Amino acid sequence: MKNFIHTALVCVVLAATNSTYAQNISIATGGTGGLWYPMGGGLAAVLSKHVPGMQANAEVTGGSVDNLNLIASGKPYVGFSMADTASDAYKGEGKFEGRRVNLKTLLIVAPNRMHVVTTTATGIRKMSDLKGKRIATGSAGSGTEIMAMRLLEASDLDPNKDVIRERLSVSESVNALKDRKIEAFFWVGVIPTPAVLDLANTPGITVQMIDHSGAVRSMNKKYGNAYYADIIPKLTYSGMIADNKIIAVANVLLVNAAMPDDQAYKIVKAVFDHQKDLIAVHQEYANVTIAGQKQASTPIDFHPGAVKYIQEKGGKIR
Repeated sequence: MKNFIHTALVCVVLAATNSTYAQNISIATGGTGGLWYPMGGGLAAVLSKHVPGMQANAEVTGGSVDNLNLIASGKPYVGFSMADTASDAYKGEGKFEGRRVNLKTLLIVAPNRMHVVTTTATGIRKMSDLKGKRIATGSAGSGTEIMAMRLLEASDLDPNKDVIRERLSVSESVNALKDRKIEAFFWVGVIPTPAVLDLANTPGITVQMIDHSGAVRSMNKKYGNAYYADIIPKLTYSGMIADNKIIAVANVLLVNAAMPDDQAYKIVKAVFDHQKDLIAVHQEYANVTIAGQKQASTPIDFHPGAVKYIQEKGGKIR
């Protein structure tokens, strides 16, 4: 009788846990001025409306590091991250030293492009001109901050000695640059980023985008092949007079490996079944494709539930 009661209680606990996972999903996004917040809000709305029994909400966070920490908590989180930061978390390196996060990829979302932004009034034209300047390197807990630190090092600048660093979100950075409280800022996001558009369209200000693609080899040599050279086309932001030669990294949507297969399957299915609804929220969802789901683009293995759906639709992950 005792064994029966114990077994019954275990079943109830497991059922409750799975039910909680199914019914309450949080989408860890980023700051309100970036890409992930509107994308996360759209995803939460689609999941809540179209997945029976599931209620989802989007949370404002500091970005990749915060999102990966939330996923590590074991609570039902889906989180956006840059691929390089996710790799650190999975290996237990960098800001995750000694505490590996058991991750799985749900979807590859879009390329994230590093912006190094200033104005023509500052006189900054190249990375070495940042020496001695007050700059913003991204909000605390963001993938932008990690990549900015790596880019500074690869550009022969000591981020702790050669610059005066502020830890600001992209929206805060734009306002600080307008008010001349900083002289440049770093931001990793899709193009165009609304906050940078706002800066570029501000009367009396002409943006100056700093080339930095020459640092890609050094960054990959030290941190793995997560980065690649790309451009921000000159028509992206008002005031640009040439293509901006930059470094890019993939965006990925991640979950804890403990997420049940059926839940991962339903989330991925909802994205593709209701992609038009998501595109209406943010155009970047148009770039999420079955063909684009490749293991080579993410350092984290795909979740079995995601693999099942992608393969059903003819995708070849490997």
